[in-house]
Amino acid sequence: MEAHLVKVIATVTRKTFQTIPRNVWVLGFVSLLTDISSEMIHSVLPLFLVSALGADLLTVGWIEGIAESTASVFKVFSGALSDYLGQRKRLAVAGYGLSTLVKPLFALATSPGWVLMARFGDRVGKGIRVAPRDAIVADVTDSANRGAAYGLRQSLDTIGAFTGPLIAFMLMSFSGQNFRLVFWLAVLPGILAVALLAIGVREPSNINSQRQNNPLQWSALQSLGKSYWVLVAVALLFNLGNSSDAFLLLQAQQAGISASLVPLTLVVMNVAYSLSAYPVGLLSDRIGRLGLLVGGFCVYALAYLGFAFVDAPWQVWGLFGLYGLHQGMSQGILLALVADRVPSHLRGTAFGLINLAIGVALLPASLLGGILWQTISPKATFIAGSVFAASAIVLLLVFEGGRRKSVGRE
Repeated sequence: MEAHLVKVIATVTRKTFQTIPRNVWVLGFVSLLTDISSEMIHSVLPLFLVSALGADLLTVGWIEGIAESTASVFKVFSGALSDYLGQRKRLAVAGYGLSTLVKPLFALATSPGWVLMARFGDRVGKGIRVAPRDAIVADVTDSANRGAAYGLRQSLDTIGAFTGPLIAFMLMSFSGQNFRLVFWLAVLPGILAVALLAIGVREPSNINSQRQNNPLQWSALQSLGKSYWVLVAVALLFNLGNSSDAFLLLQAQQAGISASLVPLTLVVMNVAYSLSAYPVGLLSDRIGRLGLLVGGFCVYALAYLGFAFVDAPWQVWGLFGLYGLHQGMSQGILLALVADRVPSHLRGTAFGLINLAIGVALLPASLLGGILWQTISPKATFIAGSVFAASAIVLLLVFEGGRRKSVGRE
């Protein structure tokens, strides 16, 4: 019986891999290489700023805040522009190319201002590429394999996210803490990613005949549909409680994880994310996406409650794994739901707007988390995150219940 079950699972998995379009595979490996490049830098950048350039923690915070806010704004305009032009690949190449082009500035930096310029350029590049890239995945898939496609791309992306810091750790160990060597070597996978994207991805042919004169005009935004805007509202509400992962790392240290092992908690998180994203996406193609998204939000709420009351190191490792499972159950599923619910000629705009909503929420979420941490207790930060997640679940279920009743009456 067990052997038969394993054989069935293997057959389904093989057929699914075969049905995932080439563009998705190429974009997945582009994301993998780009994340290796970016995370090699980001994993040691705060230490470089403080120890090598003499920056204080406030400066580090400003640099990160400006960089991330910039990315969110550009996602809207690049997504809308990809709909308007009917050209997604060129914008994706431009975004990945810009991020790679500015990476040498990290190695050449002699002051925090140089790092700010590099981070700004890197995040502008990310803002330009994300919405067109996600729209390409939607354009070359359908509802039967879209969840698996987004899950596969997310899994490959996350492999890069935990491989990059490990490479940086080894290079730092063997080079005598040579930050600039790490930064120079990080340029190489970035160049490979841009070359692979330029050569390997084909522009989807089904968008060229569906150009939208102005994707951001009111009538176009209305045509995205109520079910899409509810997803935007749910994502906004959920992420108002999704404070910076820095709070998770601080809580891990307070629970007894040594400073040298704290970065490995993120490796555990990303491994769990990578291992779960594709199977969950594949499952969503079989049983539907809504229940899995709600499940992912529930896992987040449980993980944050766990962080509120954690008091032993072994619990920390399990909670980071649970947090990674939440990401695997929600990130790709949300993108697939957006692709399912909006007109094909407005997908770039739709992805850009929902990414903007998420980006707008993350800054006040981290500010709220910090205020609660300092004025009440660390527990309050994580309990608030859990409450926001529960509120998002209620909003999503109430709307979906009403929508199904309305469809049933029709």
